Amino acid sequence: MITWAAAGGIALAALVMVLTPGPNMIYLVSRSISQGRVAGLVSLIGTGLGFVVYMTMANVGLAFVFVAVPWLYIGLKAVGVVYLGYLAWQALRPGGRGVFEARTLQPDSRFRLFRMGLITNLLNPKAAVMYLALIPQFIDPAAGHTAAQGFVLGGIQIAVSMVVNALIICGAGTVAGFLAARPTWATWQRRITGTLLGLVAITLAREVPERARV
Repeated sequence: MITWAAAGGIALAALVMVLTPGPNMIYLVSRSISQGRVAGLVSLIGTGLGFVVYMTMANVGLAFVFVAVPWLYIGLKAVGVVYLGYLAWQALRPGGRGVFEARTLQPDSRFRLFRMGLITNLLNPKAAVMYLALIPQFIDPAAGHTAAQGFVLGGIQIAVSMVVNALIICGAGTVAGFLAARPTWATWQRRITGTLLGLVAITLAREVPERARV
């Protein structure tokens, strides 16, 4: 139903997206450092459900709504640009913090952890861009069953994201300790993170189209 090229392409795109610091990574790392790996993994389950929500909505026709009302799509991307720009500034400004620098978060119940992971991902502009702009480009209408193709490609993206984020969660404490003992490394990590976030924001700003594409 989908080609190996499409599967490989979406897997690579998902890997690049998940390794680019954003709201999901920042929240999951912060939660893991402050409350432990289990809390981070529970939060990750919530973000996984957020991906499923996006995938389902996109494949039952939400993308076509953005085609019919393009300003909604453009508005969503504009909000994403502003938010990513804000995150970049938070990392680059004097006294800013990097992704792996510990943040003080109050311990929460597992239900709240799950809920916060879900909400964080539903408000994540990268997730919206993935399902409304990127994945549709790998769907081949000539092969038929476009919705099924969308679900398969979305499943690949979710699998890649969940595995990579789980590895990040498990190593967050170790990386944070390593950076804490090496202030220079921490500074460069923060600069690289802020630069990447800024580049993503600029890329999204340049790609805001006249109309949504499916």
